Parts: sequence; structure tokens; C-alpha cells
Amino acid sequence: MGRSRSCLSTTLVFVVFELCLVRCDITDGNAEHLKREHSLMKPYQGVGSSPSSQWDFSGSTLVTSSYVRLTPDERSKQGSIWNTVPCYLKDWEMHVQFKVHGSGKKNLHGDGIAIWYTKDRLHPGPVFGNKDQFLGLAIFLDTFRNDLHGMDRSFPYISAMINNGSVSYDHGKDGRSSELGGCSAEIRNRQHDTYLAIRYSKGRLTVMVDVDDKNEWKECIDIGGVRLPTGYFFGASAATGDLSDNHDIISMKLYQLMVEHTPEEENLDWTKIEPSVSLLKSPKDNVDDPTGNFRGTPLTGWKVFLLLLCALLGIVVCAVVGAVVFQKRQERNKRFY
Repeated sequence: MGRSRSCLSTTLVFVVFELCLVRCDITDGNAEHLKREHSLMKPYQGVGSSPSSQWDFSGSTLVTSSYVRLTPDERSKQGSIWNTVPCYLKDWEMHVQFKVHGSGKKNLHGDGIAIWYTKDRLHPGPVFGNKDQFLGLAIFLDTFRNDLHGMDRSFPYISAMINNGSVSYDHGKDGRSSELGGCSAEIRNRQHDTYLAIRYSKGRLTVMVDVDDKNEWKECIDIGGVRLPTGYFFGASAATGDLSDNHDIISMKLYQLMVEHTPEEENLDWTKIEPSVSLLKSPKDNVDDPTGNFRGTPLTGWKVFLLLLCALLGIVVCAVVGAVVFQKRQERNKRFY
């Protein structure tokens, strides 16, 4: 019994230690790790089309002293802003301060904002103001429901997509077929600014939101097995259609995460990595799931057999463990008679 307690205590100490290491890797807005060449902040110096500019913009984007407005509250507008400096950090965290607001009533506004980490930049297109079949990562802040059958989720809705250039974003179904994860968030017409944090570290993508102005992050997306190359560009874009909104970026701050990598990882040419996620199947091979999550193609006979076999083995193991525990209790109880 004493040995079991000792093992349990050792395990708890190890878990706490690991958690502390993870927390130490999180910048949490530490100015020491702020990468200014990849950050967009007031008064937006270095924004423009000159050769020395670190940020460039296109379309309907308007740069003021207080915000960067990607689209005004007008129909059929597209705008974007892009970092001109490629990012070679292996582990990073982007904090986005933004505001979506307009005169449209409930369900009469659109379309939303996208935050990008992609190979190409400044290519207007149909995906929230950017090109389709992109290479890299996109985080969509979608404010308008296109799929009237998808009533299991509420909008605005935040989702993530990794693309190797072969997948198209399906607007008609709000990107369900390529979505890696998501959550609903009331980001529109708030009396305060709203925040989004995107963290990529050790192959894990985490997206968090702060929409209540409580200085507290709430987890929205957490995906492992993500592979993103270095040398891509950060950007933001937005679009309106028949419905509209003001889509404002207040700031985009990139922080370097101080993470150790194995010698094999350090020697890898990270610029040659293909954007991907370690799922059972790639997004383009998955069938649509009304819950908004991935599920593979229908189960074949051998898959069903394996599932039943695993379930049977689990039952047998539980039965054996239960019998052993019961026998030991019986033996222990006999000692007191």
C-alpha cells in the first residue's frame, strides 16, 4: 500500500512538472518574445506599398490611426493585409485583436474574417477575400450561415483548415468538409474589442478566444499532428456579399515560443514540409458529418470485426481485473475473523 502511494505521488509530481514545462513555453504576451517584423500594431508604421514596408494591403482595406478596416459595412467588398516578411519560426503564437460590427440585424450580416499563414499572399479570391486551394493554414471567423441544414451549430463560428493546395473551401456548407475543428463565439457588435490566439508548437495547433473582455482565454480548437512549413506569410482578409459588416483588425502580434527540438527536427528542412494533419484520411477524402466533425468513410466488414474484437478484449480484461480485486478483498476480510 505504501509503495502504491509512493508511485502515485511520483506520478503526480511528474505530471505537474510536465504541465509547468508546457506553461513555461507559453509566451502569454511576453514582450521579450514579440517579433516586431511579423506584428501589426498602432500607429501602423511600416504599412504600405514601399519596398521597406513590412505590411501590404489590397482591395477595400483602409488604414487609419486606430484600426485597419478590411471591409466597410457595404456590399460586395474584399480587403486584405499581409506581412511582407516570411516567417521562419518553428513555434509561434499569434494574438489578433479585432472587431466585427455593423448596422445589420441578427442573421443579416456577413461574411467574416480569415487569418492566414500561407505560401502565397495578396491573391484576392472567393474565400473570405483570399484565393481558394491555398497552401497553409486558415482560421475562419464566419459570421453568416450558408448551410440552412446545419442547424446544430450557431453563428458566428470559428473554424480551422489546413490545405496542401488541393482542397476547395465549400461556402455552401460553411466549410464543413474541410474543417478540422471549431466553436461558436459571439464576436459581433460587442461593446469591446475581441481577441483570438493561434498557437502552433510541436505539431499542435491551438486556437483560443476572448470575447467577453475578461482577459481570459477560452479554448476553441486543439489539434495534434499538424505539420506546417516555415517561410510562409501571415495575413488577414475579409469579404462582404449581399450582406455586410465592418471588419476591423486592431493588431496582430506574433510571439516566438521557446521550445526545444530533437536533433532530427533541427536538421530537417522545415521549408520543404507539406501542410498536413495526421488524420485517418485527408480532409478531401472525408465525408460530410452533420455534427461538423470528421468521420471516415463507412465502416467495412473488417473494421466492424476489429471494433467488436477490441470491445470483447476490453470486457475480458475488465472481468479478469475485477475478479482479482474481488479475490484479494475476500482474502483480506478473512484475516479479521
